[in-house]
Amino acid sequence: MIQLVPMTDSEFQIYLKHSVEAYAQEHVKAGNWSPTEALQKAEKEFQQLLPDGVASTKQHLFTIEDSQTGEKVGLIWFAERVQASRPSAFIYDFLIYEEYRNKSYGKQALIGLEEKVKELGIETISLHVFGHNKIAIDLYQKVGYEISDLHMTKKIII
Repeated sequence: MIQLVPMTDSEFQIYLKHSVEAYAQEHVKAGNWSPTEALQKAEKEFQQLLPDGVASTKQHLFTIEDSQTGEKVGLIWFAERVQASRPSAFIYDFLIYEEYRNKSYGKQALIGLEEKVKELGIETISLHVFGHNKIAIDLYQKVGYEISDLHMTKKIII
């Protein structure tokens, strides 16, 4: 079993550096941003969403811990938003550290997230996943997420 533990300020600083860089690279890989602009764009988005770090309003950042061993196995960040005039949750980041993957931590974390969201009176959780991340798409579908919107791109070789 896992538990979602609020992220500390020191954990957040480590998370921020790694995640901004990873987010920038995902956008480059997806063809959304050029390598020269990616890091600056990623930094700007994170600053807008998390201006006060872990204390940012309507933002919830958690470390995912194995409740038996106390090991930190990943992290999850969601925000409270309004969608179609109803409160909703949006997962901004979700990561199970590589050495803990394929051990059901991801599935457990998403189920644990549902409990946190219910406590806030929210009935809907949404997320974005890059199309090349087939493993994540499979996990989300296994726990009941459905595709609600789909963007497609075809690269033309010139």
